[in-house]
Amino acid sequence: MADKRDFYEILGVSSSASQDEIKKAYRKLAMQYHPDKNPGDTVAEEKFKEATEAYEVLSDEGKRQQYDQFGHAAFGPGRGAAGAGGFGGVDLEEALRTFMGAFGGGGGGGSIFDNFFGGGGGGRNNNRGSDLRFDLEIDFEEAVFGSRRDLSYNVNVECDTCNGSGAAPGSQKKQCATCKGTGQVISSNGLFHMRQTCPDCGGTGYVIGSPCPDCRGTGQKKGKRTITVRIPQGVETGSRLRVQGKGEGGVQGGEPGDLYVILHVKDHEIFERHDLDLLVEVPVPLQTAVLGGDVQVPTLEGFSRIKIPAGTQSGKMMRIRNKGVKDPRGYGHGDLHVRVQIETPTHLSGKQKKALRQLEEVMDAANFPVNEKFQKQVKEFTHRREELEKLSTAT
Repeated sequence: MADKRDFYEILGVSSSASQDEIKKAYRKLAMQYHPDKNPGDTVAEEKFKEATEAYEVLSDEGKRQQYDQFGHAAFGPGRGAAGAGGFGGVDLEEALRTFMGAFGGGGGGGSIFDNFFGGGGGGRNNNRGSDLRFDLEIDFEEAVFGSRRDLSYNVNVECDTCNGSGAAPGSQKKQCATCKGTGQVISSNGLFHMRQTCPDCGGTGYVIGSPCPDCRGTGQKKGKRTITVRIPQGVETGSRLRVQGKGEGGVQGGEPGDLYVILHVKDHEIFERHDLDLLVEVPVPLQTAVLGGDVQVPTLEGFSRIKIPAGTQSGKMMRIRNKGVKDPRGYGHGDLHVRVQIETPTHLSGKQKKALRQLEEVMDAANFPVNEKFQKQVKEFTHRREELEKLSTAT
């Protein structure tokens, strides 16, 4: 992945480019390097595939967010364009289908490019069910340690009367006479030959003479589905879990869509999360801050002791390495950052107050260097202000 070019650089857009700018840039490059315009030119073909890979990732907000955060490493090696790992194993035809899906009204159908461009031109899979989104709120502990959740939601499921075919019991589907069962028709605009969904069968390759009375030929009916999803360790707000085949059921026997579970992590009363790092604010008794000592700090794995140097001020930050959140990709742990919050004692007895007054009597300015510095800065500011006032009133 070290040799892979930056996707924004490939398309010639900035990292803040809008989706419209990304699409326009891709269209320009795709038209320039399209194989029909450059027959036999392997360099142009590779540039066409390279631009298509970049567009496939940057045109999807979820993948773009992951790419912006982790670069090519976000998706891991060997996954092809769907995982931003390259075009290994992805042929030119699939790249062409992506181009047609974006600008020609056609689209995917079983390849890794399906459904990123709002339609399928791959024939029979045009009846694929819709993808669904499920927003799930989870506790902080579930996010950092992992968990399992049961989800229930209403969805279109396969009609049990026709077994999802859409045809009435005892009847059969017939091959579409327009596309001869292919689900596609071919049109030409002079430069490109475009494969598009057959308008008569909707890409299924067949027509139904006698629709099922229960589902009216759709092959679907309303139902409730309950599934169990695994929440990986280390997820955060905005993480997306894909559950393949658990979206809407396909129309007339088409494959089902996918379910995307969007996670929202609740705030925690102890830990504040920043990516893989954690922040914890620890109250430290006044005498410990003054004289020094040890305090216990909560971590995800229990307690750790840290040394508080004598004279520690409130707000001082300390770090405990590798005590943060585990990287879900397996790249170690974040760190735990500790912010010292000096606690002023309250509910003092008369004896305690007397002891503090005695301490006050033997203290001098040198014991409070922070305050001494502050007072010096205030004095300098006051002097400068007075000088400016004299200049402004001078005639």
